[in-house]
Amino acid sequence: MQPKTLYLYILASRSGTLYISVTNDIGRRIYEHKNGLVAGFSSKYKIHRLVYVEEFNRAAEAIAREKQLKGWTRKRKIALVESSNPTMSDLCTAWLPERR
Repeated sequence: MQPKTLYLYILASRSGTLYISVTNDIGRRIYEHKNGLVAGFSSKYKIHRLVYVEEFNRAAEAIAREKQLKGWTRKRKIALVESSNPTMSDLCTAWLPERR
């Protein structure tokens, strides 16, 4: 059996609010965020721009990393994102499947 890939991701709003979570289907999850299908914090604050992704083969590692990042200061989270995405541009085209 092939291990399932899990994704830790960070979304950002236009105003700079960050949202960190884990999913096993990044395309579906980003589609849900972008279309307001996820009730709660990300929908309320219009946090739709995918700015950072990490992949994991084990759920425990992904969840531990999520908890680690959530404990970081905002400045440190932004530095992490900018280390691979200096302009904090939306990376969704690489992950978002076409939905018709």
